[in-house]
Amino acid sequence: MKIEEVVKSEKIDFLGIPPEYFLLGLMSAFENRFQTMADNVMKEISWKQFFAIICINMCKEPPTINELSEILGSSHQNVKQILLKLEKKDFIKFQEDKADKRKQRIVLTQKCMKFCQDGNQNSVQIMQKMFHGIKPAQIQTTIKTIIKMDENLK
Repeated sequence: MKIEEVVKSEKIDFLGIPPEYFLLGLMSAFENRFQTMADNVMKEISWKQFFAIICINMCKEPPTINELSEILGSSHQNVKQILLKLEKKDFIKFQEDKADKRKQRIVLTQKCMKFCQDGNQNSVQIMQKMFHGIKPAQIQTTIKTIIKMDENLK
């Protein structure tokens, strides 16, 4: 069922719900739908695993688990589980930090880079479809709102 169908549904009463609560629920429902779609498209890895890869790739230097946990907004244990699954599939490897031997850095493998490159066109098409008809100013407003909400949580 699409979100607009849920909103118009006779089975649910959205009257009287403060817009902040509605927005939070909408974001949660969207994330669930997006994750399901992404999991089905990628097949080999999950959306959460792919999001970790995206974040690792964006780091200026290979991150530690703690650094990645902070970026992902998830616990060390959850991130470790995601990484162990990616390591088992040969998408990442752990390397000893050159400056501090106690730290393990997360590095993307060639297999991972090929996977990302091969799926790039599909990702572009999905993003274009998802953001169709949404103006850049609307996207910027949404980004600012979510960043502010995140700051307030901290």
